[in-house]
Amino acid sequence: MPRARKGSAPRRGGQRSGGGARSSTQADSGSSEDEAASEARSTTSECPSLLSTAAEESFGGDAVDEQGQQEDLEEKLKEYVDCLTDKSAKTRQGALESLRLALAAHLLSDFLLERRLTVADALEKCLKKGKGEEQALAAAVLGLLCVQLGPGPKGEELFHSLQPLLVSVLSDSTASPAVRLHQCASALGLGCYVAATDVQDLVSCLTCLEGVFSRSCGVGGSTAPVVPVSLQGLLCAALQAWALLLTICPSAHISRILDRQLPRLPQLLSSESVNLRMAAGETIALLFELTRDLEPTELRLLLPRPPSLPLQEDFVYEDMEALCSTLRTLATDSNKYRAKADRRRQRSTFRSVLHFVEGGECEEETVRFGLEVLYVDSWARRRVYAAFKDALGSGMHHHLQNNELLRDIFGLGPVLVLDATALKACKISRFEKHLYNAAAFKARTKARSRVRDKRADIL
Repeated sequence: MPRARKGSAPRRGGQRSGGGARSSTQADSGSSEDEAASEARSTTSECPSLLSTAAEESFGGDAVDEQGQQEDLEEKLKEYVDCLTDKSAKTRQGALESLRLALAAHLLSDFLLERRLTVADALEKCLKKGKGEEQALAAAVLGLLCVQLGPGPKGEELFHSLQPLLVSVLSDSTASPAVRLHQCASALGLGCYVAATDVQDLVSCLTCLEGVFSRSCGVGGSTAPVVPVSLQGLLCAALQAWALLLTICPSAHISRILDRQLPRLPQLLSSESVNLRMAAGETIALLFELTRDLEPTELRLLLPRPPSLPLQEDFVYEDMEALCSTLRTLATDSNKYRAKADRRRQRSTFRSVLHFVEGGECEEETVRFGLEVLYVDSWARRRVYAAFKDALGSGMHHHLQNNELLRDIFGLGPVLVLDATALKACKISRFEKHLYNAAAFKARTKARSRVRDKRADIL
């Protein structure tokens, strides 16, 4: 079972009230551009694809015969599993892509339990002998497979069988960066978070991921070495997976990791990659959050003072002034040579990071799904939510509603069982949605007009 999470205590999700004052996080308003591009990508092959019209009708919509729909789904999944061992690389890639979409959109634990060894063996061959896109898709399917099987002997067995292979791919400096990008690092972090029960497995994965992104951190100085563009995505994924595992790391290991990495991570804030800068900023905020959960005796090891002096309750970072200055610069960055969307994302992220580092308060986000609501009120919960959102994509809401693993991690309680009448009664009509959107658009236009007015005083 997942271990105790760091950060604020989990808040249980409840049913949505009619006039809720909280607003849903914009992170869930739709899939990201990268995710949409990934899901829109199709591979021409002989294997049936979920991207076809027939598959969309089978996997979505309001079908009356749920039993027949489930049988059709399982038949297609059997074909995809069989295609994983096909001689054609395009056929294997098509099967992997279809499996990825199916595992992200549906709960298939019963189907996978019966075929976990077959699927694991096929994924191992794809990771060993496949090239480029095939290896990346196999790693993505492996991460989703761990989410489907969840904690327990079966999930742990799957993770242990493929963990050495993922570590070897990440450690191989001769492998293509596109292969190692996102997928292998993310699969290693997500699989360890879900399935690993031994602390040694956790420490081993942390060490591997730390070794990947630490290459971009210099031994001394305030700026990081120049990182090739082809490796920036890999470093970002490794850093995010490493931060995910920190949320379940025992305090005894946390203190040593903080002492080693906290002085070095600010170097990544000067990276050319906006995603790497944002990942570094969020990880720094997470590390500051974790220091506040340490016992005074453990915290003493991190503070630059003799043991005889009285110990402060709050962690004091010795280069706080320089760190806050860098964060403030990134939070107000307006350089025109950067893309407008990148500047907007960067400023939003670093405003939150700076607010937390200076004041110790994490801005709360609200995620609404169905009739329930999830409060993301700490950097640890943010990192965990983002990791599952990256893996599940548009299927995140479905898994939050029905996947016991995610409901246990976020403290949502047992799965709600609602009949069709209750769901229909709670559904908002199209006319009410139109009125709400029109009012929101009018208020947003007024607020932006005041800012855009050239006659307004700008301090």
